[in-house]
Amino acid sequence: MADELELLGRANPVPSGDPRFRDRPLDARAEHRLSQLLHSAAPPTRTGRTGNRTRRWVWGLATAVAAGATALALLLSGPATIPAVAAPRPLVVRADSTPVPLDRLADRIAASGSPLRLVQGTHVQSWSLGMTSGAEARPPITLPEERVVRWKADGSHTELVVATDPRHPGKPVIVAAEDGITPRTVEDGHVLSRTNFPPSWSDAPPQARPPHNAKALLAYLDELAYSDDKLTTPQLLDSMAVLLDNWTLGSRESVALIRVLAEAGGLRPVGEVTDRLGRRGQAYVYATPGSRRMIVLDPLTGAVLGLEQTFVIDQPEYGVKAGDVMDYRAWMR
Repeated sequence: MADELELLGRANPVPSGDPRFRDRPLDARAEHRLSQLLHSAAPPTRTGRTGNRTRRWVWGLATAVAAGATALALLLSGPATIPAVAAPRPLVVRADSTPVPLDRLADRIAASGSPLRLVQGTHVQSWSLGMTSGAEARPPITLPEERVVRWKADGSHTELVVATDPRHPGKPVIVAAEDGITPRTVEDGHVLSRTNFPPSWSDAPPQARPPHNAKALLAYLDELAYSDDKLTTPQLLDSMAVLLDNWTLGSRESVALIRVLAEAGGLRPVGEVTDRLGRRGQAYVYATPGSRRMIVLDPLTGAVLGLEQTFVIDQPEYGVKAGDVMDYRAWMR
C-alpha cells in the first residue's frame, strides 16, 4: 500500500507550490458571498433541480469573485474558439423620473385593486457573468438563458431551459458546456434541457404556497434562507429570487413582498428604469462595499420585473471593472 501511495504522489500533475492553485484567505466580501452560497439555495430534496441550479450559478458567478482562484466553474482554457462577450452595462435611471418610496408604492398598488393572481411556476430570462483568473485569464463572458417552469394539476411539473438573448435575436449564444469547463456557442433558441418531474406535494418553501400577508411572507422567506438570525436585506433579496424562481406572484403577494422589503430597510428609491426586456419599472438600490443590487418593480402591479447585481470596484484579476453587471434576472408572466 505504501508503494502505491508513493507512486500516486509522484504522479500528481499539480505541484503543491503552483501559484495558480494557491489558497487565499477570504476577505469580508468573500465571507458574505460564501454565506449566500450556503444559505440562499434550498437542498435538492426539497426543490429538485431548482436548488441544484442555484448552487451552480452561485459557484460559477458570484463566488468566483469571493473565493479566489481555488473555486472556478468556468475555466476558459484551450483553443480560443469562443468569442468573448463584454459584460452588459447596468440599467440607467431616467434623469427626469421621480423616485417612489417602497411603502408608498405598496399602498398605491393595494388601493388599485390589481387583479393578478398567484401562479405556481415561473418564466425567467437571466444574464450571468462567467469569469476566469490568473495570468492566462480571458475577458469575462455573458451567459444568457431563458427558463420556463410549469406545474400541472397532478403535482408534477416541467422545466424548459433555452439558450437565448433577447438583446441579440437570432445571434449565436454562448453557453456553459455540460462539463462546466469549456464554454461553447449554440444557435439562438437551442434547447439546453427539457425535464419532466414527478408529482411532489411538499408543504415546505419554495413549493409551499406563499402567503399574501407581510408578516407570514417574511417567515416564509426566512425559512428559505435557512438562517436563525434576522435576515439582512441582501439575504431577503436572495430568498426573494428563490421564491420568484418557483412562483409568479399575484398582486396581493407582490404588495406583501414590497412591505417586507420596505420594513427591512436599505433599499433606496432611485427612479424609473427601462429593463432589458423593454419594460418600465421603479428601481430600488441596495449598496455594499463590493457590489450594488437593484430591484425593479412594476409600478402598476408591484410585480418584481428584475434583479441586477453590479460590481462597484474593479476586479482586475477577473477582468471586470466597476459598473460591470455580475448577474441579472428578469421575471415574466
